[in-house]
Amino acid sequence: MLPWFLPGVVISIVVSIAASGAVGRALGVRRAVAWVMVLSLGIIMAATLTPQREALAFGTQGSPSCDLSRLGLAPLREVLRLGDTGGNILMFIPLGATIGLLPRSRRKAAIVIAAIALPFAIETTQLLAPALDRACESADVIDNLTGLVIGLAGGVVAWRLAGAVDRRPH
Repeated sequence: MLPWFLPGVVISIVVSIAASGAVGRALGVRRAVAWVMVLSLGIIMAATLTPQREALAFGTQGSPSCDLSRLGLAPLREVLRLGDTGGNILMFIPLGATIGLLPRSRRKAAIVIAAIALPFAIETTQLLAPALDRACESADVIDNLTGLVIGLAGGVVAWRLAGAVDRRPH
């Protein structure tokens, strides 16, 4: 369904390797954390902003409206089933986790705000770019934010546990 997804992932791997040192230094984290952050952002972009196969084969197919039918959390059975809901949640967990690992700073606050805005920007782009043949859905925003919050919580807990280990007497 997403013929440009795998090329997008390959590009994301290359860009994340090249940028991880500079990003890590700028954010005050290890290169591996920066690599996962940049890679996860690239995978999100490849999964959400590349055209569907039908768009490439038949031209513009997108809908001029946004489906606002779900404005709350998905039922657990939907989350656990292999599909869009679980995928949308899982896709944002690594981004949230790496943001949670960042030390407290104004930069971290700005990155959190940008990460929260990202699902809204993705869905707006899908709505305004019918050539992608993507569906704008409020459910996707909720699911993406759910994954982001789960990842942030896990990253913050890991950051605090690592700090507690570092402060322990030797």
